[in-house]
Amino acid sequence: MSQIFHRSANTISRVSIFGAVFVVAGLLVVFDEVNRSPWVTQADIARGQPIQFSHERHVAGNGLDCRYCHTSVEDSSFAGIPPTKTCMSCHSQIFANSPFLEPVRESFRTGRSIQWTRVHDLPDFVYFNHSIHVNKGVGCTTCHGQVDRMPLMWQEKSLQMEWCIDCHRSPELYVRPREAVFSVEYTPPGDQLQLGRRLVAEYQIQRLTSCSTCHR
Repeated sequence: MSQIFHRSANTISRVSIFGAVFVVAGLLVVFDEVNRSPWVTQADIARGQPIQFSHERHVAGNGLDCRYCHTSVEDSSFAGIPPTKTCMSCHSQIFANSPFLEPVRESFRTGRSIQWTRVHDLPDFVYFNHSIHVNKGVGCTTCHGQVDRMPLMWQEKSLQMEWCIDCHRSPELYVRPREAVFSVEYTPPGDQLQLGRRLVAEYQIQRLTSCSTCHR
């Protein structure tokens, strides 16, 4: 019986199979890179706001502590959005007639809240509690970045699950003394690992990596 396929068919079939494997692997790599990119995570993208509030000006320039505006961060799961009266506690006297602050004055007059654009917006299926992290020695800048250098606020980290789990698996690499949690000038010491291990024991930090920790 004569040969149906040319001898080169064997080579072509092998090349096709291996080529398909590499193409699929390449597509998976591309998908992974895209999924981690700012195009998906929205990291490093400054968000426009109804009023172009500058953390750089208020934190670095004026020395405001995070808790002045985010009043519930130590006691609640939600850090808190400052009410307009907090803004007006200063701006009734400072830049009181600035046209840029007219939306603030209007909100104060009418009682209608300013519709801020949320920058750090976790999915609804994720449970996160600010007070727990603050009281365990996780600094504001660890998650939010150097807000004192942000004219407009952006999301510093990816907020993806692997980023959370990295910290939950190795908290000693990230925790700091509680008195430094709100410091934007804090830098990890050279002996961070030694310090972190001591704080993990002192603050009774658990390595919580089960699904139910965040997905409830």
